[in-house]
Amino acid sequence: MRRSLLACASLAMMMSAGIAGAETVGEVGVDWIGNDIKVDAVSDPKVSGVTCHVTYFDRGVIDRLKNGNWFEDPSNNSIACRQTGPITIGEIDLSKGGEDVFRSGLSLIFKSLVVTRIYDKKNDTLIYLAHSRELTEGSAKMSLSTVPLYGQTVTWSVKKP
Repeated sequence: MRRSLLACASLAMMMSAGIAGAETVGEVGVDWIGNDIKVDAVSDPKVSGVTCHVTYFDRGVIDRLKNGNWFEDPSNNSIACRQTGPITIGEIDLSKGGEDVFRSGLSLIFKSLVVTRIYDKKNDTLIYLAHSRELTEGSAKMSLSTVPLYGQTVTWSVKKP
Protein backbone atom coordinates (compact mmCIF):
# COMPACT_ATOMS: atom_id res chain seq x y z
CA MET A 1 0.00 0.00 0.00
CA ARG A 2 2.77 2.42 0.95
CA ARG A 3 4.58 1.70 -2.33
CA SER A 4 1.42 2.46 -4.29
CA LEU A 5 1.02 5.80 -2.52
CA LEU A 6 4.67 6.68 -3.14
CA ALA A 7 4.34 5.70 -6.82
CA CYS A 8 1.23 7.88 -7.20
CA ALA A 9 2.94 10.82 -5.51
CA SER A 10 6.02 10.42 -7.71
CA LEU A 11 3.86 10.25 -10.85
CA ALA A 12 1.98 13.41 -9.84
CA MET A 13 5.27 15.25 -9.26
CA MET A 14 6.65 14.15 -12.64
CA MET A 15 3.44 15.16 -14.43
CA SER A 16 3.54 18.62 -12.88
CA ALA A 17 7.22 19.28 -13.66
CA GLY A 18 7.54 22.49 -15.63
CA ILE A 19 4.00 23.55 -14.78
CA ALA A 20 3.55 26.96 -13.17
CA GLY A 21 1.99 27.50 -9.80
CA ALA A 22 -0.71 30.07 -9.18
CA GLU A 23 -1.16 32.76 -6.59
CA THR A 24 -4.70 33.73 -5.67
CA VAL A 25 -4.85 37.52 -5.96
CA GLY A 26 -8.61 38.05 -5.75
CA GLU A 27 -11.76 36.41 -4.47
CA VAL A 28 -15.24 37.82 -5.10
CA GLY A 29 -18.29 36.43 -3.33
CA VAL A 30 -21.20 36.05 -5.74
CA ASP A 31 -24.03 34.91 -3.44
CA TRP A 32 -24.98 34.21 0.17
CA ILE A 33 -24.31 30.44 -0.03
CA GLY A 34 -20.54 30.81 -0.35
CA ASN A 35 -19.91 30.58 -4.09
CA ASP A 36 -16.90 32.65 -5.15
CA ILE A 37 -15.08 33.73 -8.26
CA LYS A 38 -11.35 33.36 -7.71
CA VAL A 39 -8.64 35.24 -9.60
CA ASP A 40 -5.22 33.61 -9.82
CA ALA A 41 -2.00 35.12 -11.19
CA VAL A 42 -0.01 32.58 -13.20
CA SER A 43 3.51 33.24 -14.42
CA ASP A 44 4.67 31.27 -17.46
CA PRO A 45 7.65 29.17 -16.23
CA LYS A 46 9.35 29.30 -19.65
CA VAL A 47 8.46 32.87 -20.63
CA SER A 48 9.47 35.44 -18.06
CA GLY A 49 7.79 38.82 -18.25
CA VAL A 50 4.32 37.42 -19.01
CA THR A 51 1.61 37.00 -16.37
CA CYS A 52 -1.81 35.48 -16.95
CA HIS A 53 -4.79 36.16 -14.70
CA VAL A 54 -7.20 33.24 -14.67
CA THR A 55 -10.68 33.33 -13.15
CA TYR A 56 -12.73 30.32 -12.14
CA PHE A 57 -15.84 29.52 -10.12
CA ASP A 58 -15.34 27.98 -6.67
CA ARG A 59 -18.53 26.38 -5.32
CA GLY A 60 -19.36 26.74 -1.63
CA VAL A 61 -20.31 23.91 0.72
CA ILE A 62 -24.06 24.74 0.67
CA ASP A 63 -24.11 24.71 -3.16
CA ARG A 64 -22.25 21.39 -3.21
CA LEU A 65 -24.74 19.84 -0.79
CA LYS A 66 -27.76 21.36 -2.58
CA ASN A 67 -26.70 20.07 -6.02
CA GLY A 68 -25.42 16.70 -4.83
CA ASN A 69 -22.15 17.10 -6.71
CA TRP A 70 -19.69 17.39 -3.86
CA PHE A 71 -16.39 16.87 -5.71
CA GLU A 72 -16.57 19.11 -8.78
CA ASP A 73 -16.46 22.79 -9.73
CA PRO A 74 -17.91 24.16 -13.02
CA SER A 75 -15.69 24.41 -16.10
CA ASN A 76 -16.32 28.14 -16.52
CA ASN A 77 -13.13 30.21 -16.72
CA SER A 78 -11.60 33.31 -18.21
CA ILE A 79 -8.02 34.38 -18.93
CA ALA A 80 -6.14 37.59 -19.65
CA CYS A 81 -2.37 37.59 -20.25
CA ARG A 82 -0.15 40.65 -20.46
CA GLN A 83 3.48 41.63 -20.59
CA THR A 84 4.48 42.47 -17.01
CA GLY A 85 8.23 42.86 -17.50
CA PRO A 86 11.03 42.26 -20.01
CA ILE A 87 10.17 39.14 -22.04
CA THR A 88 12.67 36.29 -22.09
CA ILE A 89 11.59 33.10 -23.84
CA GLY A 90 13.18 29.80 -22.90
CA GLU A 91 12.92 26.49 -24.75
CA ILE A 92 9.21 26.37 -25.53
CA ASP A 93 7.24 23.81 -27.50
CA LEU A 94 6.71 25.26 -30.98
CA SER A 95 4.25 22.60 -32.18
CA LYS A 96 0.63 23.43 -33.04
CA GLY A 97 -0.46 21.66 -29.84
CA GLY A 98 1.72 23.92 -27.69
CA GLU A 99 2.40 23.00 -24.09
CA ASP A 100 0.66 23.21 -20.75
CA VAL A 101 1.74 26.16 -18.62
CA PHE A 102 -0.66 25.66 -15.70
CA ARG A 103 -2.97 22.93 -14.43
CA SER A 104 -5.35 22.97 -11.46
CA GLY A 105 -7.91 20.39 -10.38
CA LEU A 106 -11.61 21.23 -10.70
CA SER A 107 -12.69 17.87 -9.32
CA LEU A 108 -11.30 15.20 -7.07
CA ILE A 109 -9.79 13.24 -9.98
CA PHE A 110 -11.27 13.69 -13.43
CA LYS A 111 -11.43 17.38 -14.36
CA SER A 112 -8.78 20.10 -14.47
CA LEU A 113 -8.41 23.69 -15.58
CA VAL A 114 -5.48 23.91 -18.00
CA VAL A 115 -3.67 26.87 -19.54
CA THR A 116 -1.87 25.94 -22.76
CA ARG A 117 0.66 28.19 -24.52
CA ILE A 118 0.91 28.13 -28.33
CA TYR A 119 3.39 30.17 -30.35
CA ASP A 120 1.97 31.71 -33.55
CA LYS A 121 5.16 32.11 -35.59
CA LYS A 122 3.54 33.91 -38.54
CA ASN A 123 2.08 36.63 -36.30
CA ASP A 124 4.90 36.53 -33.71
CA THR A 125 2.39 36.09 -30.89
CA LEU A 126 2.07 33.95 -27.77
CA ILE A 127 -1.42 32.49 -27.40
CA TYR A 128 -2.70 31.36 -24.01
CA LEU A 129 -5.76 29.08 -24.05
CA ALA A 130 -7.64 28.31 -20.81
CA HIS A 131 -9.84 25.22 -21.04
CA SER A 132 -11.15 22.27 -19.07
CA ARG A 133 -9.69 18.84 -19.54
CA GLU A 134 -11.92 15.96 -18.56
CA LEU A 135 -11.18 12.26 -18.55
CA THR A 136 -14.46 11.09 -20.09
CA GLU A 137 -15.67 13.95 -22.26
CA GLY A 138 -14.25 17.26 -23.37
CA SER A 139 -15.68 20.66 -22.62
CA ALA A 140 -16.34 23.46 -25.10
CA LYS A 141 -15.91 26.09 -22.40
CA MET A 142 -12.69 27.97 -23.08
CA SER A 143 -11.15 31.40 -23.17
CA LEU A 144 -8.19 32.89 -25.01
CA SER A 145 -5.64 35.65 -24.54
CA THR A 146 -2.68 36.71 -26.68
CA VAL A 147 0.60 38.49 -26.04
CA PRO A 148 1.92 40.05 -29.29
CA LEU A 149 5.71 40.04 -29.55
CA TYR A 150 5.88 42.22 -32.68
CA GLY A 151 7.83 45.39 -32.01
CA GLN A 152 8.78 44.25 -28.50
CA THR A 153 12.31 43.65 -27.26
CA VAL A 154 12.27 39.90 -26.71
CA THR A 155 15.21 37.74 -25.65
CA TRP A 156 15.16 34.12 -26.85
CA SER A 157 17.35 31.65 -24.95
CA VAL A 158 17.58 29.66 -28.19
CA LYS A 159 17.47 31.06 -31.72
CA LYS A 160 14.14 32.68 -32.58
CA PRO A 161 12.13 30.32 -34.81
